[in-house]
Amino acid sequence: MMALAKKYGEGPVSLKSIAKEHNLSEHYLEQLIAPLRNAMLVKSVRGAYGGYMLAKSAEEITAGDIIRVLEGPISPVEVMENEEPAKRNLWIQIRDAVKEVLDNTTLHDLATYEDKGDQEYFMFYI
Repeated sequence: MMALAKKYGEGPVSLKSIAKEHNLSEHYLEQLIAPLRNAMLVKSVRGAYGGYMLAKSAEEITAGDIIRVLEGPISPVEVMENEEPAKRNLWIQIRDAVKEVLDNTTLHDLATYEDKGDQEYFMFYI
């Protein structure tokens, strides 16, 4: 998704070129792109110069959107109803904090992230 975000507005990008550039399996990317296309986060363009492109701008797609499509609901653990109330509340707060960060981080943020040297190093793989 970040590769597509970086090429947004330049036309479709082939999975083969993304796979080669990022040293990934093209077959693996094919498995990821199908649910992203079904969720209307990407669209495909057929033809000799076809490929994939974002279905909307990178500013309109959040990390939460992508993770929910590829991984399912966001929850660090399954909160059990019979769990001790304090422990259950802690996990709910953690879940909500993670959701807030993911839902407020756009694909554009991730694609244009620049290490300023004053923060911990983060590696984004989406």
